Amino acid sequence: MHGQGTFYDPRLDDAKKFPIAARARMGHTKAPKDLITSKLADLHYYQLSLAAPKAPKNSYDEIAAARGRKLFNDKAKCAQCHVPPLYTEPGWNMHKASEIGIDDFQAKRSPDERYRTTPLKGLWSHQKGGFYHDGRFADLTAVVSHYNDHMKLDLSAAETEDLVQFLKSL
Repeated sequence: MHGQGTFYDPRLDDAKKFPIAARARMGHTKAPKDLITSKLADLHYYQLSLAAPKAPKNSYDEIAAARGRKLFNDKAKCAQCHVPPLYTEPGWNMHKASEIGIDDFQAKRSPDERYRTTPLKGLWSHQKGGFYHDGRFADLTAVVSHYNDHMKLDLSAAETEDLVQFLKSL
């Protein structure tokens, strides 16, 4: 946006946290000729219209995934933030580190000091390199186990696996 458009974000005015941005007033940019703003609505519509890639056949257990769907929506409480059918959080989708049970090291670097709810559609295609912003969880089982512990969900090993299979199906 610091090219040929208008950009406004007063969070960048915090000189203690963002000294360079605050000094340069990067959160208050207005180009003499705005070539971007009029295109943003169409770009957003296009972005939202892109379908996530479907999980390949035989890449997950369909029967376990069906059980996992029920867990996702009920006992595991996943749907509170990863709202079906989008499988992300509509509206304000930002959470404090304490809400998700991890450190705030990366969040402290953002203007809101929060983490974004990850969209889960197409999750199967991101299974290399670990999960979360820093790859701290090696696989989906580790992610589910983390939330099981942090949120005291009392998921059994079988339920954890069913939930993992559902996540792979998205």
